[in-house]
Amino acid sequence: MHPHLHARERGSHPALIMGETGAALTYAVLDAEANRVACLLRGLGLFTGDHVVFALENDFSFLIFVWGAQRAGLYFTPLPTRLTAQEMAYIARDCGAKAAVISAHLGSVAADLARELPALPVFSAGGTAAGCTSYEAALGACATTLIADPAAGQPMFYSSGTTGFPKGIQRPLPNNAFDAPNPDLTIVERLQPDSIYLHPAPLYHPAPLMSHMGVMARGATAVLMPRFEAEAALALIARYRITHSQWVPTMFIRMLKLSEHARKAYDLSSLREALHSAAPCPVLVKEAMIAWWGPILVEFYAGTEGMGMTSITSPEWLTHKGSVGRPKNCTVHVLDEEFHELPAGAVGTVYFGGGQRFAYHNAPEKTAGSYSPQGYATLGDVGYLDDDGYLYLTDRKHFMIISGGVNIYPQEAESVLVTHPRVADAVVIGVPNEELGEEAKAVVELLDRSEASAALAEDILDFCRARLSIVKCPRSLDFVDALPREATGKVFKKRVRDRYWPTPDARDTADGALR
Repeated sequence: MHPHLHARERGSHPALIMGETGAALTYAVLDAEANRVACLLRGLGLFTGDHVVFALENDFSFLIFVWGAQRAGLYFTPLPTRLTAQEMAYIARDCGAKAAVISAHLGSVAADLARELPALPVFSAGGTAAGCTSYEAALGACATTLIADPAAGQPMFYSSGTTGFPKGIQRPLPNNAFDAPNPDLTIVERLQPDSIYLHPAPLYHPAPLMSHMGVMARGATAVLMPRFEAEAALALIARYRITHSQWVPTMFIRMLKLSEHARKAYDLSSLREALHSAAPCPVLVKEAMIAWWGPILVEFYAGTEGMGMTSITSPEWLTHKGSVGRPKNCTVHVLDEEFHELPAGAVGTVYFGGGQRFAYHNAPEKTAGSYSPQGYATLGDVGYLDDDGYLYLTDRKHFMIISGGVNIYPQEAESVLVTHPRVADAVVIGVPNEELGEEAKAVVELLDRSEASAALAEDILDFCRARLSIVKCPRSLDFVDALPREATGKVFKKRVRDRYWPTPDARDTADGALR
């Protein structure tokens, strides 16, 4: 269904609850406020197929905006709140955004974006910002009734590719009524109207947003956390009798590292299902979580592109440890470099068949490179199938770093580091981190090796942080006399990375996280 229909049938039921305060947003209020957003966007001249970007915190306003843009038939792009104004401006230009809504709590970002894009209407939410229009004042002048021409819109997420530059993942808009059932909102498919859901992650990420939309499509209730804190999450499960939840492995690790007293202090018996994704879960971590919470964990592997999905329940996983499951509503193929199908146990590139078509916005070559001659699509991951058809991931192409469930694409930081006046060349790699799985490290070759020092390392890292979102910057830096290179001058990046991992496979299994 759709929140608009739930508002009619059970308008007093809570759609959202702020976990810390207990403040609730009913379906009736959600529907009315989403209508205001749609009215505002129509008044700005945005119609079906147009684009809008926004950067808001994890609160009611985020999901009100989402459902308003959805019923206006728009592509809506959530921007990570840690991006700089320049990074936001790149995405806004690339997707051809016709409006932006930015939280005033992000400091000068809204004003800076307005200066970067003077022709773009920029609204400041929750406060004033130079060059911006008050979002709340603009909404106050809008009607709470449904717009005359509603249409079904959908999110268009941005994900960096091998070049390091963000690429929009665009799929055709649904060709149906705005309140028709949406097959994309099926991640939490076992929810019931009386279910209570917790996903303590930033809503601008694809999985949290699509999951929350799925919760509201089913008329259930979602509990919001401004940010993840391990013990606070356990307290919310007990306080609100959470039935369904979704996590990334780093969250499991942090909860497992709480004291035994803290872990036993909360009644978690209401939990019926705990989904997890975003990164391969270390085997020891998952074993410990199943021992603690019971066989309620369900893992899935998928991408924002929507090309396919695998999933695995706890009982299945206990007999196929390390697997990310079998395909759902698609097929999985492991192909060699010549696109030949590989037998069970043979490692190759993982492809999905039968999924939705997609395109990387303004990147036809990248789109074409994601498809095999057979029409299968890949996320660029490497793995194998076992004799039972279960998929195991063994590596990731292009050296993407997954730190605490967040994808970090090294080239963006590398492009900044090499502009430092004392740097000859640099690479950014993923290195082991007991809690996050891996973290980004810069390995730097200086113009003058004799200048290497802890102070210079910190200066180079500060140089990067001043020019790029901190989440994309390395957390540490090592100097080397010379980076290993091919005859062409290209750095052997894998050789650099392998020096930091105890075995070639350790980066992906990371079984020692709790040892």
